[in-house]
Amino acid sequence: MTVKIEAKDLSKVYPSRNGPMCALRDFSLRVEEGEFVCIVGPSGCGKSTFLRILGGLLAPSSGEIKLFPRNEKAPLQNIVFQEYAIFPWKTVLDNVAFGLEMRGVPRKERRETAHDWIRKVGLAKFADAYPHQLSGGMKQRVSIARAFANDPEILLMDEPLGALDAQTRAILQGELVRLWEASRKTVVYITHSIEESVLLGDRIVLMTAHPGTYKTEYAVPFTRPRSFELTSAPEFARLSYAIWQELEVEVKRTMEKQS
Repeated sequence: MTVKIEAKDLSKVYPSRNGPMCALRDFSLRVEEGEFVCIVGPSGCGKSTFLRILGGLLAPSSGEIKLFPRNEKAPLQNIVFQEYAIFPWKTVLDNVAFGLEMRGVPRKERRETAHDWIRKVGLAKFADAYPHQLSGGMKQRVSIARAFANDPEILLMDEPLGALDAQTRAILQGELVRLWEASRKTVVYITHSIEESVLLGDRIVLMTAHPGTYKTEYAVPFTRPRSFELTSAPEFARLSYAIWQELEVEVKRTMEKQS
């Protein structure tokens, strides 16, 4: 397989009133093209910091990161955040088409593409609605549709379903599985949910407590296509528990540092 992302010995240090604060320390990761990699770890371990470095929103304090595009003219990456990062003054259609508009895609083509992705995420009847008319889950569907519509080679997702209620989250997990399996884009997915990482990912990378670095990883053995039904399988529960046993150690370390 072809390497798509290569991060080597990344560290990020922030200034603070108590002196330099290391959020990420010597973190290394390789992601293959078309791979869905989930990153889990305790709160404050630097997961989101790493994703923002990948997305070019932060510069590392040290270390090296390489991204390997196939097409220099195509968008390399898009980020989907936990917050509903959509424009309140734009309709659903215009929000989904925004990335295409910024790339200079002709109006007719970008509207056709946007309508197609709006349909795929189940919002066809809301193409002309504004964000204030949508539920939280619908807003996040718009964010996901916009990311896929822009057709990036890499999708960076920072707890995109974390703010949703359990039922909506389960539905969108299934939709995300379906959308990804149709496109097989390279995905780096940050989540606090072990079960979500097992359902979605090809590989799960576990980070240590702050300052975060690589601890271990798990290959997810379940075949695709997958559905939410997988979560009822004994093998699913065994893998989730094995990951929790490792993660629990880091969560307790985090709590001890805060007490």
